[in-house]
Amino acid sequence: MKQGKKELPQMARLLEIMKKLREPEGCPWDREQTLKTLIPYLLEECGEVIDAIERGDMVELEDELGDLLLQVVFQCELCREDGFFEFEDVAGRISDKLIRRHPHVFGEVVVNNSGEVLENWREIKKNEKAGTGKEHKSAVDGVPRHIPALMRAYKFQKKASVVGFDWEDHHGALEKMEEEFWEFKEAVLEENPEHIHEELGDLLFSMVNVGRKLEVKAETALQSAVRKFQDRFTKLEKELKKEGRELEDCSLSELDEAWDSVKENECT
Repeated sequence: MKQGKKELPQMARLLEIMKKLREPEGCPWDREQTLKTLIPYLLEECGEVIDAIERGDMVELEDELGDLLLQVVFQCELCREDGFFEFEDVAGRISDKLIRRHPHVFGEVVVNNSGEVLENWREIKKNEKAGTGKEHKSAVDGVPRHIPALMRAYKFQKKASVVGFDWEDHHGALEKMEEEFWEFKEAVLEENPEHIHEELGDLLFSMVNVGRKLEVKAETALQSAVRKFQDRFTKLEKELKKEGRELEDCSLSELDEAWDSVKENECT
């Protein structure tokens, strides 16, 4: 952490820069943006923040958090221009919400563990929505559409579990996954594309449930698997180049042999 850095003046400076970029004599690209056109950049910046965290790269994380903050500031500026709200309103709203939803810190409520904190949080959130017309009509309402499917499945399952719709332990979920696997295999044998699509979805959903019961999030597990594959594939390419070979020149059996060699070298 840098010493002597004054956060508030820098925040004010960022807000002023954003306003300048949106002025008539500002940046043409920035002036063309809307709330919707910025969505891809918001998603991208969230992903880059996560990448920096998982790599443990604090220098990169500082930079990426700045890019993510810019997206928040940009959205707030667009809303300020249209007379809806501005950054100060957003900051004030989340500050009020944090105080309201942490009565064990800012009030007299006593909790013994994080489970009680979450239970209080859910109850407070439910009371906040009461009478506003925004009440959830279903126990599984409130899951964002624009998040990765595995994460969305996890959240749906988590919400269902709160009201008792859940397996007692991972054994029941595991049996369901096995059932879904055989149904998927049958669909493949039938060579029915629509059935395959449906059964693959059911299988993935059941796998998320098994992971949830074992306290493993499928989204992060799959991300780890993808990174592992990427790392091994890159090593495979390097090893083949050392031997003067290209991927396209190798048979599948040769590639399998080289892949196994990469995996073995990781264990030595």
